[in-house]
Amino acid sequence: MNQNNYCVIMAGGVGSRFWPYSRADKPKQFLDFFGTGRSLLQMTVDRFRPIVPIENVYIVTNVAYKQIILEQVPDLSEAQILCEPARRNTAPCIAYATAAIKAKTKEANIVVAASDHLILEEEKFRQTIVKAFDFVSTHPAICTLGMQPTRPETGYGYIQFEALSKDIGRTSEAHCQHIDSTTDGICPVKQFKEKPNLETAKAYLESGDYLWNSGIFIWSLETISAAIESYMPELAQIFAQGEGIIGTAGEKAWIDENFPKCPNISIDYGIMEKADNVFVLPSSFGWSDLGTWGSLYELSEKDEAQNVSLHSEAHFYEAEGNIVVLEPGKVAIVQGVNDMIIAEERGALLICKKAEEQRIKDFTNNLLNT
Repeated sequence: MNQNNYCVIMAGGVGSRFWPYSRADKPKQFLDFFGTGRSLLQMTVDRFRPIVPIENVYIVTNVAYKQIILEQVPDLSEAQILCEPARRNTAPCIAYATAAIKAKTKEANIVVAASDHLILEEEKFRQTIVKAFDFVSTHPAICTLGMQPTRPETGYGYIQFEALSKDIGRTSEAHCQHIDSTTDGICPVKQFKEKPNLETAKAYLESGDYLWNSGIFIWSLETISAAIESYMPELAQIFAQGEGIIGTAGEKAWIDENFPKCPNISIDYGIMEKADNVFVLPSSFGWSDLGTWGSLYELSEKDEAQNVSLHSEAHFYEAEGNIVVLEPGKVAIVQGVNDMIIAEERGALLICKKAEEQRIKDFTNNLLNT
């Protein structure tokens, strides 16, 4: 195992699209969706253990979730749990983790991943990450993993890539003159695309040069530090002031004062869409961004009528394509409805059309405002 390998896991989200199962006090990343006895966060940490020393794993989260993480991953030290005092999206999250790793070493290769993704072929995933680690350790490049699309998905962003060639230096002349056909399938990124409508998603699938944007990034400490300085100088300046403090007993007080000053922006907008040294590794290892009830439905075992029941006993009559998730021990009878989400947890009940699940966040906001 390479001692220079580091992992940053982003675990600060509230998982509002999985209401009522996921709540602000215990979001989806801390829940056991599949009855395996392991939460999504625990599964994510376990996934990296064979290739990243556990002492090199950092989890960035909201300060409210520190204790949950210590309970779920007890072999992490408190110093490895980076607590954000305010939500500022993924760019400040990554900048904070970069600063924390920099306080420990200048030689790190870093993978950044979400805490709530599902990976079905974990050994294949690890082989892919090791390949990306090897790439960024020898090239001044930002690497992301692009998933081979299997359907015209409208819930994911896309990455358009170009075939690798020996004159690749023209793509990123300022940083990547040395990158050529020896990169074994890692391709330069043409552009990032937002979540498309169905017609556009079908065109992406047919073109063959679009991949799903997984939000998994691999880079060296030197490369990501340079990118933050170049494309987000305001953010870089804030964390430059924290050098010599982050990684010491004064870190928490400094972060509490300065982190809220960071711009609220994603790493995609802040760096990935601007940088000229971004590459993608086309990948396929059973990945899913477990972001919605619909994605959970697609991944779950179904009966003959395509119904799903998790954590509970459900009986279906003249009903097709539903997902039912209740508290353990509860029984449901579902009759005469199709393609519905029926979820109950801690005294709250959701009944919603699967096709309308993007509105759940609005429904819960309205609930909180009444």
